[in-house]
Amino acid sequence: MDFGRQSDEKMRLRRPAAGQIHSRCVRPLPMPLARERLVPLIVAVALFMENMDSNVIATSLPAIARDLGTSPLTLKLAVTSYLLSLAVFIPASGWTADRFGARNVFRVAIGVFMVGSITCAAASSLAMFVAGRIIEGMGGAMMSPVARLLLVRTVDKRALVGAMAWLTVPSLMGPMLGPPLGGFITTYAAWQWIFVINVPIGVIGILLVTRYIEDVRAEAPDPIDLPGLVLAGIAVAGLAFGLSVAGFDILPWPAVTALLAGGAVAALAYVLHARRVVAPALDFSLMALPTFWASVVGGSVFRIGIGAMPFLLPLLMQLGFGLTPFQSGLVTFASAVGALSMKAVATRLVNRFGFRPLLTVNAVVSASFIAACALFQPGVPFLLITAVLLAGGFFRSLEFTCINSLAYAEVEPQRMSRATTLTAVAQQVAISTGVALGAFIVEATLKLKQETAIGADDFPPAFLIVGALSAMSVFFFARLPPDAGSQLSGRVPAKGGGGKAPPA
Repeated sequence: MDFGRQSDEKMRLRRPAAGQIHSRCVRPLPMPLARERLVPLIVAVALFMENMDSNVIATSLPAIARDLGTSPLTLKLAVTSYLLSLAVFIPASGWTADRFGARNVFRVAIGVFMVGSITCAAASSLAMFVAGRIIEGMGGAMMSPVARLLLVRTVDKRALVGAMAWLTVPSLMGPMLGPPLGGFITTYAAWQWIFVINVPIGVIGILLVTRYIEDVRAEAPDPIDLPGLVLAGIAVAGLAFGLSVAGFDILPWPAVTALLAGGAVAALAYVLHARRVVAPALDFSLMALPTFWASVVGGSVFRIGIGAMPFLLPLLMQLGFGLTPFQSGLVTFASAVGALSMKAVATRLVNRFGFRPLLTVNAVVSASFIAACALFQPGVPFLLITAVLLAGGFFRSLEFTCINSLAYAEVEPQRMSRATTLTAVAQQVAISTGVALGAFIVEATLKLKQETAIGADDFPPAFLIVGALSAMSVFFFARLPPDAGSQLSGRVPAKGGGGKAPPA
């Protein structure tokens, strides 16, 4: 399908030389290597704040509802309003970063997120709390895609795998650490501290971004595609938000169906619109790049299965094993430890084996550990459960790191902002689909058994199905060329499709 030619010739990157940074208090680091190590860590800390906040609220809803004089079910509006705000504003992130500079936008995004957090902490009514979550969603929508843009524009491609490993950790640790931390804070302090702690973290993040990250932007950004942004926002909001609430008793099914149908119609209208404009808001012509196509499509299939895990595991631990939210979080924390340990070996594994073999084999391995969670039943030793979650977290984090890095292997510098926007949209829709699918399978299993109370034996079908779905991503990764991602790994393809790493 022809989505129109892009006017990439107009785009040029402006990287200020030493001493020419716009802010007087900012100095470039003396060595590029130091920056390549610090930039991923700085953006990872900011993303960790955003991921933690979006997950920590789940266990605190009853306490927040009591203080606001409403019910926990009604307060789920705070969760869904955040997702809706996130989905609406993500498509605008790429153009905004090109127009105003990725560093500036990232700082503003952190600031907006802090304002939303303060509003939530000070809320005395449901309306004020929901307003705070919408503001947080606006900041979060800019934070994630712009963080990737900062990495791909400031870190050398040969160091991108290691940098993306840092960026992967927050997205995996947030869902696992959020519930126990929320339960701990709510039990031993007050729920307001869930949002207050974002303020010092945000201030530190803004200072570090100002101090250590260069102001890299497009000198001649494309004109804004306002109709495309509106259509894309409606499409992503309808699909992501509709899928997010589809598995829960939040909205009636006619309303959910209307959201999904409206999102699908807007998506079709956007595709037709994008064919007629020079610089569309979401640049689907990037899908012509084999590595980008595999990363977005194959990665989305993989993420649908993985997206269900943060929803399924805490429910299994609490409803199936009778653990408290805090105890449940301590068990599932093993996945976060596994994800963090992957950071030390990701680059070496990619350099040793290459992207295609690693993605195809590891997709099956990661999916197997998801399916293995179907064996978790009362009586199974917690040591075995912890070992499965630890290993599963490691391999899932490795797969995410490879997927996130490979997306930018063939993307020209002037199209990086478009690539980060499109990947962020795809990820948001895929994760929302995963949560909805997991909830739907558990609910369907319960109805087939004609039971009303959820038990441990209602979860195995969900783990098996989402595990099988994640494994299907192997068909997309297997179609990659043998030298896929060589720009990042430095591997030299050998004759016959093999490859070898360059000498150390």
